Amino acid sequence: MNAVDYLRISLIDRCNFRCQYCMPDTQDWHFLQPADVLAATELLALVQDVFIPLGFSRFRLTGGEPLLRPDILDIVRGIVALPQVKDLAMTTNAFLLEPLAQDLYQAGLRRINISLDSLMPETFATIVGRDSQNHQRWHKVWAGIQKAYQVGFNPLKLNVVIIPGVNDHEVLDLAALTIDRQWHVRFIEFMPIGNGDLFCDRGWIPSEELRTRIRDRWGLTEGQVQGNGPADVFQIPGAQGTLGFISQMSECFCDRCNRMRLSADGWLRPCLLNETGQLDLKTALRDGVSTGVLRDRVQELLELKPEINYKERQSGTMGANYSRTMSQIGG
Repeated sequence: MNAVDYLRISLIDRCNFRCQYCMPDTQDWHFLQPADVLAATELLALVQDVFIPLGFSRFRLTGGEPLLRPDILDIVRGIVALPQVKDLAMTTNAFLLEPLAQDLYQAGLRRINISLDSLMPETFATIVGRDSQNHQRWHKVWAGIQKAYQVGFNPLKLNVVIIPGVNDHEVLDLAALTIDRQWHVRFIEFMPIGNGDLFCDRGWIPSEELRTRIRDRWGLTEGQVQGNGPADVFQIPGAQGTLGFISQMSECFCDRCNRMRLSADGWLRPCLLNETGQLDLKTALRDGVSTGVLRDRVQELLELKPEINYKERQSGTMGANYSRTMSQIGG
């Protein structure tokens, strides 16, 4: 088991998209009220006084859509200012990124992951759902990607959830983005958590099948860029960027999981695939429990994490017992 030093922080459960694998528009959503979400001061107190003393040094801001937080720049500045922080990254859908990219960079953010499940506006619209303006959403996302690259975010990663029969025919086109750009495209196997009825019967495509398609077209070698997560990294020979494969369905990587997840309402979870061992840090903090006591509780959970990681894998019910969708978990 790797040292657990990486915390994914969900800043908000709301999103301006309704991606079918994350926040399907077929569901009746009941979002958190602002008072139920961790305030920036509470979040920074937990990071500084609970997680950093326990060895956490790498953090990622997620959602929902984190750029919907009006205090996003303050949160970035606050975390970056802590000397023990080795890395801060963000995952975003990039719809609001173009006007914010420069400010985020100046605030200290250097790494960003952007969800881009299709290069075709029509297919993109099918995946992100929501309203009649979907065809224009792709263009705003693409503009945000270009701006982030221009500003200097490096590495710039593009996350692609491969959905059979929807966007799997674009694998080679998406992989080709890495040839002439220092972009890092990561293919993610479709997961049975939070997806709506539209895609629920489609199954998933193993990463090895995607690698075979790419290898047959260009060849494929092991990449030199390694991230903080579970991606297996490869590279098209001569390409400037890399290709990552996150194979949570076909290849168990629980033994190298180095992360915990903090939801927008302050619940700490050691595993994406089940709710065993979750801690309500927000309520405890607001009830006056000291950060020292909270630190002890988190330490106890860290010691249980190896067993929790394998719990649902061994039972064969991975994700089936989760009461939250991907957007509520924080991804």
